[in-house]
Amino acid sequence: MLGRRRWVKAIVALGVSALGLFACTPKDAPQKEAAGKDPSAPAAAEPWKVGAYLSLSGAETQFGIETKEGIELAVDEVNKKGGVKGRPVKVFYEDNKSNPQETNNKVLQLVTRDKVVALLGEVASSRSTIGGIVANKHKIPMITSSATAPEVTQIGPFVFRVCFTDDTQGQMGAEFVVKTMGKKRIGILYASDDVYSSGLATQFRDAAKKLGGEIVVEKSFIKTETNFTTYINEIRDAKPELVYAPIYYNAMVPIARQAKAAGMPGSMFVGGDGWDAETLLQDAGEEMEGAYFTNHYAPDVPWPNAQAFLKAYKERFKRDPSSLSSLGYDSAQLLFDAMGRAKGDTPEAIRDAIAETKNFAGATGTISIDPNRNADKSIVIVQIKNKKFTYFAAVNDKAQKP
Repeated sequence: MLGRRRWVKAIVALGVSALGLFACTPKDAPQKEAAGKDPSAPAAAEPWKVGAYLSLSGAETQFGIETKEGIELAVDEVNKKGGVKGRPVKVFYEDNKSNPQETNNKVLQLVTRDKVVALLGEVASSRSTIGGIVANKHKIPMITSSATAPEVTQIGPFVFRVCFTDDTQGQMGAEFVVKTMGKKRIGILYASDDVYSSGLATQFRDAAKKLGGEIVVEKSFIKTETNFTTYINEIRDAKPELVYAPIYYNAMVPIARQAKAAGMPGSMFVGGDGWDAETLLQDAGEEMEGAYFTNHYAPDVPWPNAQAFLKAYKERFKRDPSSLSSLGYDSAQLLFDAMGRAKGDTPEAIRDAIAETKNFAGATGTISIDPNRNADKSIVIVQIKNKKFTYFAAVNDKAQKP
């Protein structure tokens, strides 16, 4: 009996203790335990997932970094305005290391792992072609900021660009050399194993000949070349009035230095948009004094949208933007504009809206997407003066009409 009484007392004591515990517990305790969430608060909007694959390391690092800066500025601006259709934009960046194989892998990751609705990239035509093949296969719209080879957008209906094409650039470059500068005896120097360089050289050569120019010497090299003395001497001995060199900035630096040592000043050279990098000015600005090149942008272009971009970019990055930065900005802004106009939130709907883009006012001028998914826009002639890229003129003039 004694043991049973003790057992009953224990049960009673336990019950009293439990009642006290419940009595002391506030009614809203479960809500506080749920991480302090207010059940009446609206759920956060699902972000738009956009992928960007760029050369953030490797041979064309500067191009990739500058493009990324332009995209980042565009993302900040659109999100500060409330995003697109009330949803913020989130960009997933992947570094392809300036490598074709890495490009394939990274674009596949963005499409299959991250489930992006659109892609931005790449800077080089060769890598944009690879990325475009993946994008088109998976029906994800892609906008390349600066791949100028005509073949890139010929991949399929999901591949677009905001830059001009090499056939247009080559034509306008030849007109500038032959008609504006009045040069008839022309030399050409290009990289034979690069789609951009060899393609632009072909377009320029054909156009210059039709305009009455004579190609008196033509030399090609492979991208890994560093000693250009033999090429330069052979070009100099042919006595051209001017040398067209549609190559990237990293090759133009040693060429400019070695050409000056051989008695060929920078004013003898004309190039393409591959020259546009701060490294060229830093490492060969003196040797390149007086040279001209066709480009998408110059910091002192007189268009209002370009000046607004210039101000915003300088406030954030503390330096003038390059054409790569401005094109990265335009590719992102045009995409966001299309997403806002799209009749749905699917990649297919966004693709259709991009294709319908007309008179988009960008940092690089007014852009309309033509039936071949290319940008119908102006080309800027830039001159190197006092180690700066300066605006000289606009040809195929559309960008001055925002």
